Parts: sequence; C-alpha cells; structure tokens
Amino acid sequence: MNKDSHYDSLPFHLSEIEHEYGKKVHILAEPFCQSVMARIGHPQTFLPELNHLMEFCYKTLLERAVSELFDREVIKSDTRMKEFTEAGVFWGQVVSPNSKAVCVDMARAGTWPSHTCFEQLHLILNPKNLRQDHFYLNRKTNDQGQVIGVDVSGSKIGGDVEGAYVLFPDPMGATGGSLSHCVDHYKKEVKGAAKKYIALHLIVTPEYLKRMTTDHPDVEIFALRLDRGLSSKEVLEAKPGHFWDQEKGLNDHQYIVPGAGGVGEILNNSFV
Repeated sequence: MNKDSHYDSLPFHLSEIEHEYGKKVHILAEPFCQSVMARIGHPQTFLPELNHLMEFCYKTLLERAVSELFDREVIKSDTRMKEFTEAGVFWGQVVSPNSKAVCVDMARAGTWPSHTCFEQLHLILNPKNLRQDHFYLNRKTNDQGQVIGVDVSGSKIGGDVEGAYVLFPDPMGATGGSLSHCVDHYKKEVKGAAKKYIALHLIVTPEYLKRMTTDHPDVEIFALRLDRGLSSKEVLEAKPGHFWDQEKGLNDHQYIVPGAGGVGEILNNSFV
C-alpha cells in the first residue's frame, strides 16, 4: 500500500492586508466576508438574519485561525473503499485531533459567536478536549457615556487551560478593555499555561490594537475588518499602522466608526 506524499505537509497562507501593527495581528482580506460584513452593519439588518450572517463570518474566522495556528499531524484513515481494496486508505496532514481548545463566551455579544466556534470545532477535535467557558461583563461608563472600565458580574470557567488554545470570539474590538481584562483573568486566575490565546473579531480599531498589543503582546488577533473612519485623509491613504498614533476609529462614546452599531443589542434583541 503506497502513500501519496503531497498530503504530508499542506501549505497554508492567510490572505491578509499589509500593516505595521505587528506579526500577531491578522486583518483578513476576504472579499466574500466583506460583502457579508456590509450587510451585518446595515441599519435594516436585524434578527434572525444577523445570526446567520454572524455565523458565516465566525466559521470563516475560526477556520483561518485554526489552519494558521493549530498543530497538525499526519494520519492514516480507512475509507469506505477499504472493503474493496487495500489502497482504500487516506494518508494526510490534518489538524491534530487531540488538540485542546476552550471557547470563551464574552456575554453578551460573544454568546452566539462562541457557540458557533464551539460547535464547529467538534467537527475536527476530540469532544473530550473541548470546552466552552462563560464570562459575564459589560462596559462601565460615566455620566457622559464614556467607557471608564469593565463591569464583571460573574463567570463560569470549567477547568484549567494547560496546553489549550483559548479562543475569544468577540465581535467588536473597540477599546480592548473587556478583552484585556478577560485574558488577564485567564493568565492570573485560571490554572495552567495556555498554548495560545486567540482573539477573533469582526471589526477592530487602531485603539483596540494599541491596547491589546501593549497589554498582551502574545495574543494572536484575527479580524475581518479594520475601522479607522475618523482618521485624516493622509492617515487613511497610508499603510495601516504607519501613523498609528494618529489613527482614530472610536467616537467620543467609544463606538466604532464606521462600525456596525450596537451589535450586542441586536444579537440579543435587547435595547437597554
């Protein structure tokens, strides 16, 4: 029985835009996803359509991140043709099925994205090595509506993260305060050394990238779009990150521009 060697090592290259934010930041260049993202942010898009659009985007984000970062191994797997011929065996490189992964639901906007990633990972990983954690937090704002911190109301974390890929599927990377707080909690309060921390976003701002790459330079950040719509014409014509300190993607209330509006409110049909 002979093995076809061209499946021994699969080449994979992300399609991503060039920038100067650092090697851990991946802003994907996905035309199909940009079409879907335009619908996600449209003022006439509500449930249940938003859930379907969000699910597609998170499946894409997850697949790209897993293919780029997760360990792989070569497996030997019988096919249905093995009944008729000894050559009915597939040999090839796959994502290591016994990889450990934890999806963190950052409620409230991250509930559906985390569930989508959790379900998708069951297609390729041993279910015994998969877990979904829950972190309940909101922005803390002052009387002017400006973000001044993170209000954490509780969490449900189901064990250690030793050797695990810990994923944070959080749609909007606006200020970075919430995600930085969550990553910090896992590093300091949860047992075990994670293999990698991975953030998965629909949209990020330059302000978010500055916060996260400063607080947690080890976190791998994946995003479908970079929004810096309040920057000057000169900045917008330059390579992202070249005038990083002059880039602006947040308004005075720390909402993303152009952004997608209150995605958390729409996802939960809760406008409070």
